[in-house]
Amino acid sequence: MTLEDFAPEMDRCSSCSYCKWIPFDQVKSWRFAKNCPSIAYHNFNSYSARGRYAVGRSLLREQSSVSETVKKIAFTCLTCGACDVSCKICRYNLEPLEMVRELKFSLVEQGHELEALRAVRESLAACKNTQQQPTSNRGDWAKDIDVPRIDEQPTPILFHAGCRLSYDKELQQEARTAVQIFQAAGVDVGIRGDQEICCGGRLYSMGYRQEFESCAETNLAVWAKAGVKTVVTSCADGYHAFKRLYPRLGSQVEVLHSVELLDRLIQEGKIKFRSEVPLTVTYHDPCHLGRQGEPFVPWDGVEKKIKEQIVVYEPRRPRYNGAWGIYDPPRRILESIPGLRLIEMERIREYSWCCGAGGGVREAYPQYSRWTASERIAEAKATGAEALVSACPWCERNFKDAVQTQNGGMKIFDIVELVQMAM
Repeated sequence: MTLEDFAPEMDRCSSCSYCKWIPFDQVKSWRFAKNCPSIAYHNFNSYSARGRYAVGRSLLREQSSVSETVKKIAFTCLTCGACDVSCKICRYNLEPLEMVRELKFSLVEQGHELEALRAVRESLAACKNTQQQPTSNRGDWAKDIDVPRIDEQPTPILFHAGCRLSYDKELQQEARTAVQIFQAAGVDVGIRGDQEICCGGRLYSMGYRQEFESCAETNLAVWAKAGVKTVVTSCADGYHAFKRLYPRLGSQVEVLHSVELLDRLIQEGKIKFRSEVPLTVTYHDPCHLGRQGEPFVPWDGVEKKIKEQIVVYEPRRPRYNGAWGIYDPPRRILESIPGLRLIEMERIREYSWCCGAGGGVREAYPQYSRWTASERIAEAKATGAEALVSACPWCERNFKDAVQTQNGGMKIFDIVELVQMAM
């Protein structure tokens, strides 16, 4: 698609402002009623989905040109999708998330990329990762475990660690732990080690469409050659890329997040808990695992109007409203751990507040990114929980960094760490 394809939506948006809030029937307090970090932080309408529709329309009609302010409005979008859910649930069937992505693509293709994101793109070109780290170090996280490399010993199940878990020294253990648990439960899993490359998902959300497609095509070719049937990842960004974006390029590989596989193995009795974990926790739904974790549904149709008024789609268009994301498996895992107590935050499931790490915001606007994470931590603390648990290393990294600036007060865990503690 192109930005021009969203011109009718730009006119159709009624400025109802539902894109700024979780649905009103989900509101439990004024303090935690907002859904869009961008408008909440910048407090100016242009930073909402409605405002970005207006900016896009102005650019298309050549009523304005690309300025630093326009770039900031576009690139401060975390692409978390909260506005997209509220729009579909509360009022219309617009696609603000897809529109903002196209706005970013358009700006990048016109040469208006952010300098702060240029380094990420260049790192991908040089080292096949987003962390500006040597390719040769990518597999270091797995050096102390016995797991086959699919390039040498093909396996039907591939564990994709992802850029963050591969290079983040504090989080690497989570990838090792996941693979070891899967192996102990009898799962025949392999990895790519130093040969693994970025999924491209984060580049996609930053506006780099071509770079994403290059990553996807390379990964799909490797998977096909190795006979990979299932890809498992502990990264929500990778999960979204493999589950929702790769099928657009023809992928038919089964995609599982680690929590889905862990939940399945627990239900089958292949993972047994022997120790209590006396901890009160709350769970954060990663945006790309939750509301953007719904499976891809192909659609090739047209938009029509009945009597020039009522918009319909022929055939019926898939409606991604976030309801069918991955919500229950992580909660079932936590509830099955002896001694552990789960308390929910006010904004959960498809209405969750973002961690602040997505869309290139962590790299380009670190202060705003940390503020977004701090807001979620404040919501977690309000539950009385001792720890905040998630299932994405990007969320965990942003939360850990935010907690450090606050001098502690909240422990941060990945689900796989708690599973290991209970085994």
